[in-house]
Amino acid sequence: MRIKKGKDQIIFNILSYALVGAFAFICIVPFYLIVMGSLTSEHTIVTEGYNFFVKLKDFSIEAYKIALKNPDSIIKAYGVTIFVTVVGTAISIFITTMTGYVLARKDFPWKNKISFFFFFTTLFNGGLVPYYILCTKYLNFTNHIYALIIPGLFTVWNMIIAKSFMAGIPFELTEAAKIDGAGDFYIYAHIIMPVAKPLIATLTLFVALAYWNDWYNCMLFMGTGNTWNLQYTLQNILNSSEALKRIAAMTGMQVGQMPSEGLKLAMTVIATGPIVLLYPFLQKYFVKGLTIGAVKG
Repeated sequence: MRIKKGKDQIIFNILSYALVGAFAFICIVPFYLIVMGSLTSEHTIVTEGYNFFVKLKDFSIEAYKIALKNPDSIIKAYGVTIFVTVVGTAISIFITTMTGYVLARKDFPWKNKISFFFFFTTLFNGGLVPYYILCTKYLNFTNHIYALIIPGLFTVWNMIIAKSFMAGIPFELTEAAKIDGAGDFYIYAHIIMPVAKPLIATLTLFVALAYWNDWYNCMLFMGTGNTWNLQYTLQNILNSSEALKRIAAMTGMQVGQMPSEGLKLAMTVIATGPIVLLYPFLQKYFVKGLTIGAVKG
């Protein structure tokens, strides 16, 4: 039987959709302006600013030509970034969810003491110099691909989300499985993880974004271009163009109109475009997983 909606509910739905639509429009506009700006000539950007629509006379792909001047390096950087993101995210989800599951179990006697050591690291750390010495001198991170994976494998914030979510899963499921003779790894893989799909989706988005946008570890540990990721490669292209522009200004050389503003926008599109496509696949789990992880104590 179909229930007829009242007048108040119809008005509420209209206002809700209008508000959400307006908020979505506000979120989309900046990225749209970035795309339009990357296709606009440098002179137009400097004199007129950003426009919603690019006039035919102002259309230019010069920024993309410079950004993709050496396509081999961009493709190689994409390969490094995709490999690091996929492998790092998979391992990170496994470590984070398993840690959260153990610390959320009621029958684990040391969970509070071990949790304290994790929380302590959110308040104090050794600083950059000890971190760099540890990674380069003792862990031999220099010019090795695992230097881009290991530092981001575990964060306390993600572990707290996982622990909070796991605490909301009825402990009776674990007890019933143990009575039936299941081991801890079987319970984790076949009972807990299927229930934790919203959590996995949420953490996957967080971790994948962190790996995809990381350039700092690449700057610290990668001295050769063969192991540079996408973000650091694009940053070096931008720095090279800015340096060339400054040298030309100081020496009076004519190097043409360098699209420095358009180049920044084009590199933003190149770097963020693929990762934006990940969100629609995780959207249905994202809000639920984040809400449960944040509310449960």
